[in-house]
Parts: sequence; structure tokens; C-alpha cells
Amino acid sequence: MTFSDNNGAKLDVNSLSALALAFIGDSVFDLFIRTMLVGSGKKVRDLHKEAVSYVKASAQAAILKSLEPKLTPEERDIARNARNTKVNTVPKNADIMDYHYSTAFEALLGYLYLAGQIERLHEILLMAYNLKSES
Repeated sequence: MTFSDNNGAKLDVNSLSALALAFIGDSVFDLFIRTMLVGSGKKVRDLHKEAVSYVKASAQAAILKSLEPKLTPEERDIARNARNTKVNTVPKNADIMDYHYSTAFEALLGYLYLAGQIERLHEILLMAYNLKSES
């Protein structure tokens, strides 16, 4: 799978900023979590609360820290680059370090998605889901 920009040119994933990758990764993770939870038969209000417990900054930071030993050197580089990126705003309910780690996790997901590494993306998403659901 390849993606193109709005002019039809092939998208160069390596030219995107870490924050642009995180922008995509945020949606990828949110959709994955919601998809995993929706079949539980819970009410939508409860589904939302559970989804938030997965996608909040502190949860994503913990997930990335747990997954780091399982990442390839390239994946660790992507995450490190994103973690060290200057952000202009931090949500009021998030710790700054958690926010940096969650941005790194989302950037990694965004990179894998846009690079078409769907099998590896799915593997990481499942590990993340299982880590959080076991805690």
C-alpha cells in the first residue's frame, strides 16, 4: 500500500515531520482501539471511557516504554526522533514526559502505516492492546 499527496505524487514518509507522523498515528491507534472494544457489548459511554484509558498520554507512554526492547533499530530511531521533537502545547492533564513518549508512540504508528508496513503495524498494535489490557 502506498499513499500519495493531494497532487497524486507518491508520499515520501521519510520527509514528514515527527509531529505529522504522530498526527496520523493518533488516528490509527484510536481507530484500532475502538475496533477492538466495540464488540464487547458495552454501552457507548463505557466504550468511550475504556478507549480513553488506552489512548491517553500516560497509557501510550507506558506502552512505548514496554515495547522499546521489541522495536527494530529503525523503529527506535523514529520514536527517539519524535520523543525529542519540540512541541508547542501540552494538554493540561498530561505530564510533559508522558506527552513526549506518547507522541513518539503515535509517530511510530504513523510511520508504519504510511510506509505500508501494515503487518508490523498490526503486530505492534496487538502488543500495545495486550499490554494495556493485562495491566
